[in-house]
Amino acid sequence: MFDSSILKSEEKISFALRSLYSRFGYERYKMGKFEEYDLYVRNKDFLISDSIITFTDTNGRLMALKPDVTLSIIKNVTDVKGTVNKFYYDENVYRISGGTNSFKEIAQTGLECIGDIGVYEIAEVVCLAVKSLALINDNYILDLSHAGFVSAVFETIGIENDEKKEILTYIKGKNFSQLLSMKENGKLSEGAYDLISKLMCTYKSAADFKTAFAPYSYDKNISASLSEFSTVCDKLTALGMMKNVNIDFSIIDDVNYYSGVIFKGYIKGIPATVLSGGQYDKLMKKIGKASGALGFAVYVDMFERMNESDCEYDCDCLIIKNKATDPAVVLKAANQFVSDGKKVKIADENGDGITYRQLLDLREGQGE
Repeated sequence: MFDSSILKSEEKISFALRSLYSRFGYERYKMGKFEEYDLYVRNKDFLISDSIITFTDTNGRLMALKPDVTLSIIKNVTDVKGTVNKFYYDENVYRISGGTNSFKEIAQTGLECIGDIGVYEIAEVVCLAVKSLALINDNYILDLSHAGFVSAVFETIGIENDEKKEILTYIKGKNFSQLLSMKENGKLSEGAYDLISKLMCTYKSAADFKTAFAPYSYDKNISASLSEFSTVCDKLTALGMMKNVNIDFSIIDDVNYYSGVIFKGYIKGIPATVLSGGQYDKLMKKIGKASGALGFAVYVDMFERMNESDCEYDCDCLIIKNKATDPAVVLKAANQFVSDGKKVKIADENGDGITYRQLLDLREGQGE
């Protein structure tokens, strides 16, 4: 019988996530540790960190310890029109840790949905992101954004290049004062300022978001992405999945790669993003794929000590023996306790320093 109590928190979470994704029809994807460096260097903007561990293979190729799983998966998936490929993975990646500023092996569990992506697939993946957070802890938040909608706003107000990069920085930081300064300096019109200001707000519900942007639905640039995002939010609302979801357009990753929904997940007590994902059709196109794609990763290594508390005892039963004790007697006793589901420690003489619930003294001459 398997004793799940020996699993660490992150291992339990990883097993639970894999079970969830499998039940939704996602198949296990297993990959190697190495990939050609060229795959990553051509798509550095897509990576969380552009620092990559490299080495030269025996055939002279420059290889890399994988800093990302998504790029490897989409590289190996073949475009087949009219199909959707669903994969989940449980892999370690190698990149610089924000806490130590040194390379670290980071455990990730996640999924990718690749192919003819429609509203259902988008809603399903966001739904699974919500379920993943809820499975880990009831006290969670998912911030949901849409790269296509943000890009449409910029097209509408006619801002691009350096000014676009500057404004995106202000949106990410919710820096209203700097945005106001741009308007006062004549870099933004009143209408552009009002529209971008709305992007900086956090909306607690899909209804709030739709009300805020309804006046702009006439615009052809905004209308399509607004409709898609609203439809996805409506589906999730109907399923009761929007309770802990905020619509927040400050969640913006590289708009050269992402085309649709983008989201990040947070758990109370962990001061960092624990889940991250989005729709990256532009990345697929960049590497020569016609399919759409979206997915996310859960950084399970962040849950290393979550829900773990110091145990009151080192073991359920401490068996004390000495050199004269018959080994068969000790082994028989240990087997009996283990068969009863108890954790056993065996010590010579008095077992100093070991805490226990039950003591069995098998030292010869001492009695039980």
